Amino acid sequence: MPRWNDYKSEAKSRGALAFELYMVQSTPAGDPAAVKETLPDHLAYQAEQEAAGRLFLAGPISDETGEMMEGSGLIIYRAESLEAAQKLAENDPMHAQGARSFVLRRWLINEGGMSLTVRFSAQDVSLE
Repeated sequence: MPRWNDYKSEAKSRGALAFELYMVQSTPAGDPAAVKETLPDHLAYQAEQEAAGRLFLAGPISDETGEMMEGSGLIIYRAESLEAAQKLAENDPMHAQGARSFVLRRWLINEGGMSLTVRFSAQDVSLE
């Protein structure tokens, strides 16, 4: 397998977007009560990161069947480096207080698309 930066350069050279984000998979580390207890601080931290432009997307993910919550979440950060993303993840109260553990990975966006519709009078926003 190629080194990350070599692959990123190659992707750019063939016309891919090669936009780097950082993906955090967050999983409960034990006592479910600790997750519930830490939730208000976690949500405040997420809102702070969003306001600062560092949080791209975040939310819970289902189990493999798609039918049940398993308590895991996915957080996508914008950061200057892997080290900066590591600090963002470590400073999340869920992780800092030990209610959850996390795995951090780089994510290279090469393909895809999305549409954003904003209807002002209806106060409606949709993302597809």
